[in-house]
Amino acid sequence: MSTFEQFNLPKSVQKAIDDLGFTSPTPIQEKTFSVIMSGRDMMGIAQTGTGKTFAYLLPLLKLYKFTPGHTPKIVILVPTRELVVQVVEEVEKLTKYMSVRTVGIFGGVNINTQKTTVYQGCDILVGTPGRIMDLTLDNVIRFEEMQKLVIDEFDEMLNLGFRTQLTAILAMMPKKRQNILFSATMTDEVDAILNDYFDYPEEVTLSASGTPLENIKQIAYNVPNFNTKINLLKHLLQNNEDMSRVLVFVNNKKISDMVHERIEEDFEGQFGVIHSNKSQNYRLSTMASFQEGNLRGLITTDIMARGLDISNITHVVNFEMPEMPELYMHRIGRTGRADATGTAISLIAPREEESKVEIEVLMNMELAIEAFPETVEVSSKLIEPEKDRQPIKFMMKKQKLDGDGAFQEKSKKNKKVNLGGPGVTKKKTHGSVNRNMLKTRDKKRKDKNK
Repeated sequence: MSTFEQFNLPKSVQKAIDDLGFTSPTPIQEKTFSVIMSGRDMMGIAQTGTGKTFAYLLPLLKLYKFTPGHTPKIVILVPTRELVVQVVEEVEKLTKYMSVRTVGIFGGVNINTQKTTVYQGCDILVGTPGRIMDLTLDNVIRFEEMQKLVIDEFDEMLNLGFRTQLTAILAMMPKKRQNILFSATMTDEVDAILNDYFDYPEEVTLSASGTPLENIKQIAYNVPNFNTKINLLKHLLQNNEDMSRVLVFVNNKKISDMVHERIEEDFEGQFGVIHSNKSQNYRLSTMASFQEGNLRGLITTDIMARGLDISNITHVVNFEMPEMPELYMHRIGRTGRADATGTAISLIAPREEESKVEIEVLMNMELAIEAFPETVEVSSKLIEPEKDRQPIKFMMKKQKLDGDGAFQEKSKKNKKVNLGGPGVTKKKTHGSVNRNMLKTRDKKRKDKNK
């Protein structure tokens, strides 16, 4: 059995690991250690929950050499503010007995406070691309001492639209640096940036992209609509005591609030909701409450949950099927971690059938469809997004034909041009502008002739 002793870590780091009670490295930590120690660029492909954070921190801290400068030597880019907070906590745990200054920066908070913190000195900088770029352009963050760059959740960062900020930051960094990248999937966009900006990174793969985790039971239900999904979810929660730590995934903020409101009717105070409209303090306190076991579950979007270390999840519920098949793998990877088993339940509406097929193609396996419980009420009431949107018809009265097939002349009252009715905002047309100009001109002439 392998242990952390085989890495021959500095005593300060090994002592911190002993304090944490960790004895054996995870497979991704074993596979990446020698590659990062070699100084080569590296691309790690690994699912969520495999120990990626320690996989890059352990070798980097072994390579770390103290220098008296005040600018960062290691820069770690992550996609969300929650992940910044989490990574900073992990760094602080491992550097407990080291003289290392760690700073986390992200958007949504006072930028001047963060400027002051950075000015005081920083060895390891953890941040989101947007805020790091802002502070770099303001010359608050400088990269002259930087030697190592880590980009975690690389694919998600690109999914969130950070490509412009990423490429701008890379252009401002010294070319002589080691790049360490982690991604759960290898997409075409990830591949394109690797080719443009990195020096033939060595790929370390823990599991092929899209490979289902063997210790996760995957089941699905065909459910006609939102309200029936709510009824089924309540039924499952009421009749399955094993659903003790649940993550419910939806695709957007509005639906997450709607689900939370409906679940709260029968499970008051048992579920939290996290999305980007919630304040930073609310999100962090809700996460902490869930981790401590004070909440039975969380209702969240992919953006909020991505990369967060949420332990001992018993069930993942796909209340809505994800918009990209790779996201399905991230979601179900929240459960069944380490040696534990877990269950992923998908509620599939007819309009989500195509997403289901794409997921099955990615995994090369079919989802097992369970029989819909007879005791669950099937609702016919649709919410607004489910209603078929009728095409807007351009209403124009056809001119009637007379007996000889010729068009009838409109009556004079129907020849009037409709310039807008009640509830319509009237815009100035060229005609109305010209009429106003003529009135002004005539008035000026009268005044002149007086």
